[in-house]
Parts: sequence; structure tokens; C-alpha cells
Amino acid sequence: MNQDPAVLVQKINASAAFNRWCGFEVVSCEPGAVELAMPWRDEVGQYSGFLHAGVVAALIDTACGFAAATVAGPRLLAAHFTVNCLRPAAGQRFLAKARVVKQGRQQVFTACELFAIESGAEKLVATGETLLTVLPNEA
Repeated sequence: MNQDPAVLVQKINASAAFNRWCGFEVVSCEPGAVELAMPWRDEVGQYSGFLHAGVVAALIDTACGFAAATVAGPRLLAAHFTVNCLRPAAGQRFLAKARVVKQGRQQVFTACELFAIESGAEKLVATGETLLTVLPNEA
């Protein structure tokens, strides 16, 4: 991969309308690891006032995809992902910490932990794993 991974991930994040709507922000990026943050907004909450599980999944999926992109390039597609909601996601901000577990030629395995941040304290609210397929280059 010729492009600086941090520049690549910032570019991908900025190009996705959903990411912009959610307020996803790339906090840190290095080969094989990305941290992605999002502020709390009422629009992303569910009926009990917690972060909606769909947005929990989106944060985990996106952070994992970005971590994979730092080593495999931007042409990736999620083949499978799992999310484990460990406690209600309530906080002022959310931080997804994703890393590449194993990179192959055609697949990249990643893992992520999602934290809710309230008054500076981080609480683990969800974990997830993603299997991404490396797509062939466009002709």
C-alpha cells in the first residue's frame, strides 16, 4: 500500500455520508490499529436513552474496516461481523478501539472494543469481531 494509512483512513471517513452524519472522528491511526470516536446525540439514541445497538454495530464495523484498510488498502467488504453488547451504552462520547488480528491475502480478521466515556471515565460497553474480504483491484 503506497498511501499513508492515516491519510487513507481520514479520506475514507470523510467520503462516507453516514459517518459524517454520525459524527465519526478518527482519533488515532497506525498500521493495524484505529481509534474511532463519536459524540452522543439524541438522534442516535434508542427508546430508553442509550446508544442504539445499530449505531454500536456501525462504530465497531467501521473501526474494524478502517483498521483493516491500514494494512490491506481501501477495497474491503465485510463478510461477517459479530457484536456483543455488554452493558447499556450511555455516555457523552463513544470510542471504538479496533485492531487487526490476522491479515491474509484475501481476508482480514479484526477485533474491537467500544467504550462509553462519561466525565472522563471509560466503560467497556461492547466488543466485536469482523471478517473482511479483500476485493480485487478495479481494472
